Amino acid sequence: MKQLGLVKNIVEEAGMGVSYAYEDLVFLEHNSFLLQFTDHERELFVCINREADRETVDPDISRLQAVATGQGLRFMIGDPYTLTQGDDESVIIEFCAP
Repeated sequence: MKQLGLVKNIVEEAGMGVSYAYEDLVFLEHNSFLLQFTDHERELFVCINREADRETVDPDISRLQAVATGQGLRFMIGDPYTLTQGDDESVIIEFCAP
């Protein structure tokens, strides 16, 4: 996966942890936001859960962006998303227009 090792290091340096990576998405240990790889090697989207408290999430995102900048990556705000439980144990992620 593109730059996953570097992204994992950035997340950990920012005081967070990666719980799972799937295709172009990187899930963090909380569901407030996730990371999405873009077509540009040095850029990722930070997608915020619609149910997240922005006052709590914004400082975490700022810290993550600062660490990423120091490593030559750019973390930009992407589309918000929602999580719902599927019929089985699956999780459905829907990206929404801002």
